[in-house]
Amino acid sequence: MLPGVVTDMYLMDPITIILFIVTCVFLAIVLYGQKQNVHKNYPPGPPTLPIIGHMHIISMEKPYVTFHELAEKYGSVFSLQLGTQKMVVLHGYETVKDALLNHAEEFSGRPHVPVFQDIAKEHGEPFENTTIVNAAVANIIVSILLGHRFEYDDPKLQRLLTIINDSIKIMGSPMVLLYNAFPSLLRLLPGSHRKVVPYVNELHAFIRETFTNQKNQLDVNDLRNVVEVFLVRQKEEKPNPELYFSDANLTSLITDLFAAGMDTTSSTLRWGLLLMMKYPEIQKNVQTEIEKVIGSGEPQVMHRKQMPYTDAVIHEIQRFGNIVPTNIPHATTQDVTFKGFFIPKDTQVIPLLYSVLRDKEHFEKPEEFYPQHFLDSEGNFVKNEAFIPFSAGKRSCAGEILAKMELFLFFTTLLQNFTFQATPGAKLDLTGSVGFTTHPLKHEICAITRN
Repeated sequence: MLPGVVTDMYLMDPITIILFIVTCVFLAIVLYGQKQNVHKNYPPGPPTLPIIGHMHIISMEKPYVTFHELAEKYGSVFSLQLGTQKMVVLHGYETVKDALLNHAEEFSGRPHVPVFQDIAKEHGEPFENTTIVNAAVANIIVSILLGHRFEYDDPKLQRLLTIINDSIKIMGSPMVLLYNAFPSLLRLLPGSHRKVVPYVNELHAFIRETFTNQKNQLDVNDLRNVVEVFLVRQKEEKPNPELYFSDANLTSLITDLFAAGMDTTSSTLRWGLLLMMKYPEIQKNVQTEIEKVIGSGEPQVMHRKQMPYTDAVIHEIQRFGNIVPTNIPHATTQDVTFKGFFIPKDTQVIPLLYSVLRDKEHFEKPEEFYPQHFLDSEGNFVKNEAFIPFSAGKRSCAGEILAKMELFLFFTTLLQNFTFQATPGAKLDLTGSVGFTTHPLKHEICAITRN
């Protein structure tokens, strides 16, 4: 009778039943997780919890900081898991360079990321410079891509800037990190992750309307912008099932160049002005060099080689600002053995630019703003091999050359005409905002006209 009595007792005790079920589920998850894609010589990493992986130890706001810290314990190649998503982090200049240059083909893929798949006239008075800098940079991209520019107060431009800024901020939010880890679970739940697709659809609609109008007015003998060159190639392309010069690819191309080109360049310029306010002696040194080389004339790209100090300051702004700290995720295109570790095909890989631009083996004062990182003892500009803010290899930034020209011309023109100061009593915070890209925190700025 004892077994029957015991059975009856369990049937009568719901708490016991619940605990039993929870224990069984927990053990099943643990055993299941232990059997998932365990490869010999797979990169090491922290102990993994069922379901959540390593989400309990990763900063949801600035994951790149956690990655940087974990490298001290687990080395320059280590593994992490966000939910069910496995990834490998590459840390430090030597490791990132080795992967992106010496193993360029193996690391040239892009991973499946769910959220990606779903989609001065102030007269010395204080002002917040985000909108005006974004608009100025955006107009350069618009001119190259579409052949025209907007007035700064044009509602259409303001809406486009809002869409891009909000989308990039959401991309780096904790909610999107959770969504990428558990897309099936969170797909239908409310949250900021659900705003990205409508934003991108609105941007795509604007782009399609624009190039459709240009297609109707296309003159093959007078090509004025990137879209028209693309449309001509589209006419020349032989029909096949995998058209490269398709309308869909044109939409994606313009979206990527417009969004990425505007956000990263404008963020770098805003970092530059903030740092000039923080370090007025450096600002003065730049202005002195501008006066010596350019005078009151118009800055030209050719002046950069004659201005080593200014060039060094711009490089250090990019390094310190660390605009895309995690890099754009890569993926392995095939099974690869790297640094003695086996990494399977289709593994998401994070070549951590934060660790490269803060690499103390290559930068004397990695946590400080220090233009001497790019100057020798005689004041000549020197290259630093670990300076790769645009990444490297097959997936390096396509707009690198344009961005370098923009940064030099914008920066020198602004400092030629204005001295930038903080509002009285303001404390300038160099922490950086939360998002997929690192913007300066919002602050007011005073632009004082130079005589």
